[in-house]
Amino acid sequence: MKTQCNAKSLEFHPLGRRKIVGRFDGGAITSDAGGLLLRSVEKATGIIRQFARCFIDHRDPACVEHSVEELSGQRVYGLCLGYEDLNDHDTLRHDPLLAALVGKLDPTGRDRKRERDRGKALAGKSTLNRMELTQEGAKDSDGRKDRYKRIEVIPEAVERLMVEVFVQAHPDAPQEIVLDLDATDDPIHGNQEGKFFHGYYDAYCYLPLYIFSGEFLLAAKLRSSNIDGSAGALDEIARIVAQIRQKWPAVRIILRGDSGFCREAIMAWCEANGVDFLFGLARNVRLEKQIVEELAQAQTLFEQTRQPARRFKEFEYRTLDSWSRARRVVAKAERLDKGANPRFVVTTLADDPQRLYEEIYCARGEMENRIKEQQLSLFADRTSAETMRANQMRLWWSSMGYILMQGLRRLALKGTEMEKAQCHTIRLKLLKIGAQVRVTVRKVWVSLAEGCPHQNIFLRAHEALCRLPVLNC
Repeated sequence: MKTQCNAKSLEFHPLGRRKIVGRFDGGAITSDAGGLLLRSVEKATGIIRQFARCFIDHRDPACVEHSVEELSGQRVYGLCLGYEDLNDHDTLRHDPLLAALVGKLDPTGRDRKRERDRGKALAGKSTLNRMELTQEGAKDSDGRKDRYKRIEVIPEAVERLMVEVFVQAHPDAPQEIVLDLDATDDPIHGNQEGKFFHGYYDAYCYLPLYIFSGEFLLAAKLRSSNIDGSAGALDEIARIVAQIRQKWPAVRIILRGDSGFCREAIMAWCEANGVDFLFGLARNVRLEKQIVEELAQAQTLFEQTRQPARRFKEFEYRTLDSWSRARRVVAKAERLDKGANPRFVVTTLADDPQRLYEEIYCARGEMENRIKEQQLSLFADRTSAETMRANQMRLWWSSMGYILMQGLRRLALKGTEMEKAQCHTIRLKLLKIGAQVRVTVRKVWVSLAEGCPHQNIFLRAHEALCRLPVLNC
């Protein structure tokens, strides 16, 4: 490290009569001191510790300096702190604060085995990359053990963990939960495996499937885009419902989605397994004939008030050949400035038609905000690896980052002005705090910037997290 004597001075434009002089002599300084809150969330929830158990480590223990848990923590914390690219970690490996978050007992890297690694406590991009590129069985194309790519993910364990974290967050079984399903586009620009053009999105993309319950992410499944939007959804639903009912056998489960999930197989499974559903239903001539009178009433009211007008109706409906039985349909007959806007949903719920549509069905729009939050703030769209397996791994990294950030919002920010803030706002205001880091024999001193404008919220979050017990998992 350069000292004050040999650090080069950098002169900038003066401030009045004062010169502005800069030097790279500030010592170990981080821009991510707020990450300490994330570490406290991890201690209370064990999200990263449990995630690390979803891997099989085929490496020789005698040669390992970075455990799977440490590598997992480095990747997840990096995403939460805004570092979307693996290349970022070749610089971040010098950061003693990130090393402390990960759990490195030697946060300065002073005692690394090889001289060239000293001062770099964390793993570089090449080591982290192995967790994405390792194939099933950790073998190369010739069937032999690959020398480097030997940290193998167990997909079923990751999928189960995402539901387990949701269950762990509820000390008491809820009476009712709503599972929201949606698919979204994930544009790709290379020659990745599974690349197809999607006409609706007018792009080459993946079509990942997401399942949420409120703010909790329960599934993130990467799929090619040359499929029906509901493809594979029933398998995911059945798996998640079975796992939830193991813990909460009496909970009422409602499945909610747009018309892309209004499929006979899904509805019939729900009816056979005691799961309620509420799906959008694509309009057609037969459906519109059912609400001719309601559309006329909405038209008349609109002409009188020049304000959007709605009327609701419920009726039994069955398709000509795709449905196995008649089902309850709720219709919204609406007139807007741009014209008629009829909408339909099919459901097993017995609520009032207007409430069912406006308060229950339309609430699914919140899930779209959560998907955008993960894609834009936690970089779920960074699927530029060659194989589907590697890109699925990247989607899971992002998912764990989202789950950790959601844990911070849920456990530490309730009652503050940030209790509903999105991840990028939390990162900007609470995590991106400059601090000087000093490592001594007994302590790691983190001197946070006095000018941090959100100190009060930070202190409240810290107090809330200190009240939580450490999860032994």
